[in-house]
Amino acid sequence: MTSDAKRKTSKPNEAGREGVFDRELEDLPQELRWQEWMGRIEAVLFASATPVRREDLARVVGQEASVELLIEDIQTELVGRPYELAEVASGWIFRTKTQFADAIKAAADLGDQSLAFTEMELGVLCAIAYHQPIDRVGLKDIFGKDVSRDLLARLRFKDLIASGPRAPRPGAPHTFVTTATFLTTFNLQSLRDLPELVLETR
Repeated sequence: MTSDAKRKTSKPNEAGREGVFDRELEDLPQELRWQEWMGRIEAVLFASATPVRREDLARVVGQEASVELLIEDIQTELVGRPYELAEVASGWIFRTKTQFADAIKAAADLGDQSLAFTEMELGVLCAIAYHQPIDRVGLKDIFGKDVSRDLLARLRFKDLIASGPRAPRPGAPHTFVTTATFLTTFNLQSLRDLPELVLETR
């Protein structure tokens, strides 16, 4: 047998070799294959503290598998459970349902205090969300006073805001924009899901 022939006959077995990840699972019956793909997606999501994008989930299932249908089946299995599979920030993440928040805090004080906000921090965060990209001058116009660099640093430390494009002002100051963590924290899939801003008239 020639070397070319050997290479051709070895290709179908490459997926089964040790160390090569088998996405297709062609040796399994269809029903078991689907269950295995569901388990893989669940495992990836449980292991991630941030939303996982569809294209990343697609890497662990067969090319012909529908990530959306797999997720729908997982969600069906989670009906009645205290946690859910939610789509936020252009990805998917497991999270406990809001009605169990008090029980979680009461049991072990597991509430994330690092995400507690002062009234001013929440106001600035909302201003950035609705008016981004916005610089400190723009924030001053909204609040009638300077917004401290320390407050902005705290929001940046919590990964809720990041630097945006330079503002078209003298000196081209940095602007601020919200992040994917902001979307996840407030259960938003995108900025289009922000509540409609109602302005008071005097």
